[in-house]
Amino acid sequence: MTLTQVRPDQAPPASAVAPRRLVPRRHPRASSPLIRDGIGMATWLSLLVVVGLWVAGGGVQDLTGWGSGLTSIGRLTGLLSSDLLLIQVLLMARIPVVEQAYGQDELAGRHRLVGFTSFNLMVAHLVLISAGYAATAGINPFVQFWEMVVDYPGMLLATAGTGFLILVTVTSIRKARKRLRYESWHLLHLYAYLGVGLAIPHQLWTGQEFLASPVAAIYWWTLWIAAAGAVLVWRLGLPLYRTLRHDLRVSAVVRESPDIISVWMRGRDLDRLPVASGQFFTWRFLTGPGWTRGHPYSLSAAPTGDTLRITVKDLGDGSRALAEVPVGTRVAIEGPYGRLHAGARSRPKVTLMGSGIGITPLRAILEDLPQRPGDVTVIYRASTEHDLVLTRELEQLATQRGARLFHVVGPRVAGRDSWLPQQAVHLSDADALRQLVPDIADQDVYLCGADGWMASARTAALSCGVPSSRIHLERFTW
Repeated sequence: MTLTQVRPDQAPPASAVAPRRLVPRRHPRASSPLIRDGIGMATWLSLLVVVGLWVAGGGVQDLTGWGSGLTSIGRLTGLLSSDLLLIQVLLMARIPVVEQAYGQDELAGRHRLVGFTSFNLMVAHLVLISAGYAATAGINPFVQFWEMVVDYPGMLLATAGTGFLILVTVTSIRKARKRLRYESWHLLHLYAYLGVGLAIPHQLWTGQEFLASPVAAIYWWTLWIAAAGAVLVWRLGLPLYRTLRHDLRVSAVVRESPDIISVWMRGRDLDRLPVASGQFFTWRFLTGPGWTRGHPYSLSAAPTGDTLRITVKDLGDGSRALAEVPVGTRVAIEGPYGRLHAGARSRPKVTLMGSGIGITPLRAILEDLPQRPGDVTVIYRASTEHDLVLTRELEQLATQRGARLFHVVGPRVAGRDSWLPQQAVHLSDADALRQLVPDIADQDVYLCGADGWMASARTAALSCGVPSSRIHLERFTW
């Protein structure tokens, strides 16, 4: 293992990296656990309301007969599926209070769980309703299903919506996702909004609960309007406003290494953009075909009043194409997002642990994190010296801010999950971390890197006595 601590006399001179005028910003605050609990309780309450409306509509009494019982259970599964579909939309509508409460990585996991549960209930709804109606009418279930699609109001739209939801669900299965580029998967995933918009209205027109109960109709219309409004405001309206308001343009494209580039952008009144170092945007570079595909990249430098910067490793077609983006290209933004910022800090001392390209948001945090000399330790893990990114900037910032900077270089440990290189195989992950940061248990720990590496580093921090609430990370896998 190559372990290097950069000392002030070893760092590049202050002139090596041009100083930048940072704008004082109010860092986002860490979300209260009460907000998370409230969101969870609201979700479960909505499901209880749906069951209550089903009971009030005679759902239990209908269980006495075979055909009516299948139909009644089919109605219930359909109602629960619709409720979860709309909750799923709200979870990923980028509502600020929800996004800050969970973070995009945890929200994506909950979105996935809710989505698959809703899809399974939707399939059960189709099967049970068709079987129940067929048993009551004494006809073949397939004939009954066809008649529903053709003759019932809104069912053709619902069938089209179901098709879009099936497409989204199938491409969300892990094996299918691995075969798709992120950009393609993201574009396909947007069809979920169209699927929800087409699949649910048939219940408003033909559902027993809606026709018989004004309370149920009010509940469902309110939930549907809330979901649609959240998408229009937070996924469409606010990004469009910020894109037009700040007028970001590419000002420079800098190749940091053969496979890593930095893109500098200049804009208007960026001091009014509520972004903190460590957060990320979904970027769209308006260069021609393919501009609709969004790319999530973190800031790699603290934002100023007129500049933003990202640093990207060549991991696919989208990141590779950034090297060819012309200066002057307009940039559409969606964000900022993420909880990896100074507002999550709860202790005076902080350890920033980054691996590979994951060091970039931590470099931005180091630049404007309020600190005294000795408060911050940076641990930068890389497989080879070639893989180190922005080292001169990190070394200068460490010197200017009085932070400790360690480069931990070497191939991965073979045979065990570890954040350490092979040369440190004789050390446990926790012991190695304590050697670098003896008081780690009294600090906040920020992590950024590949999922497996972050999991190992998190386990090491927990073993050193760092509470999980003081370990901050953001996953970007999809």
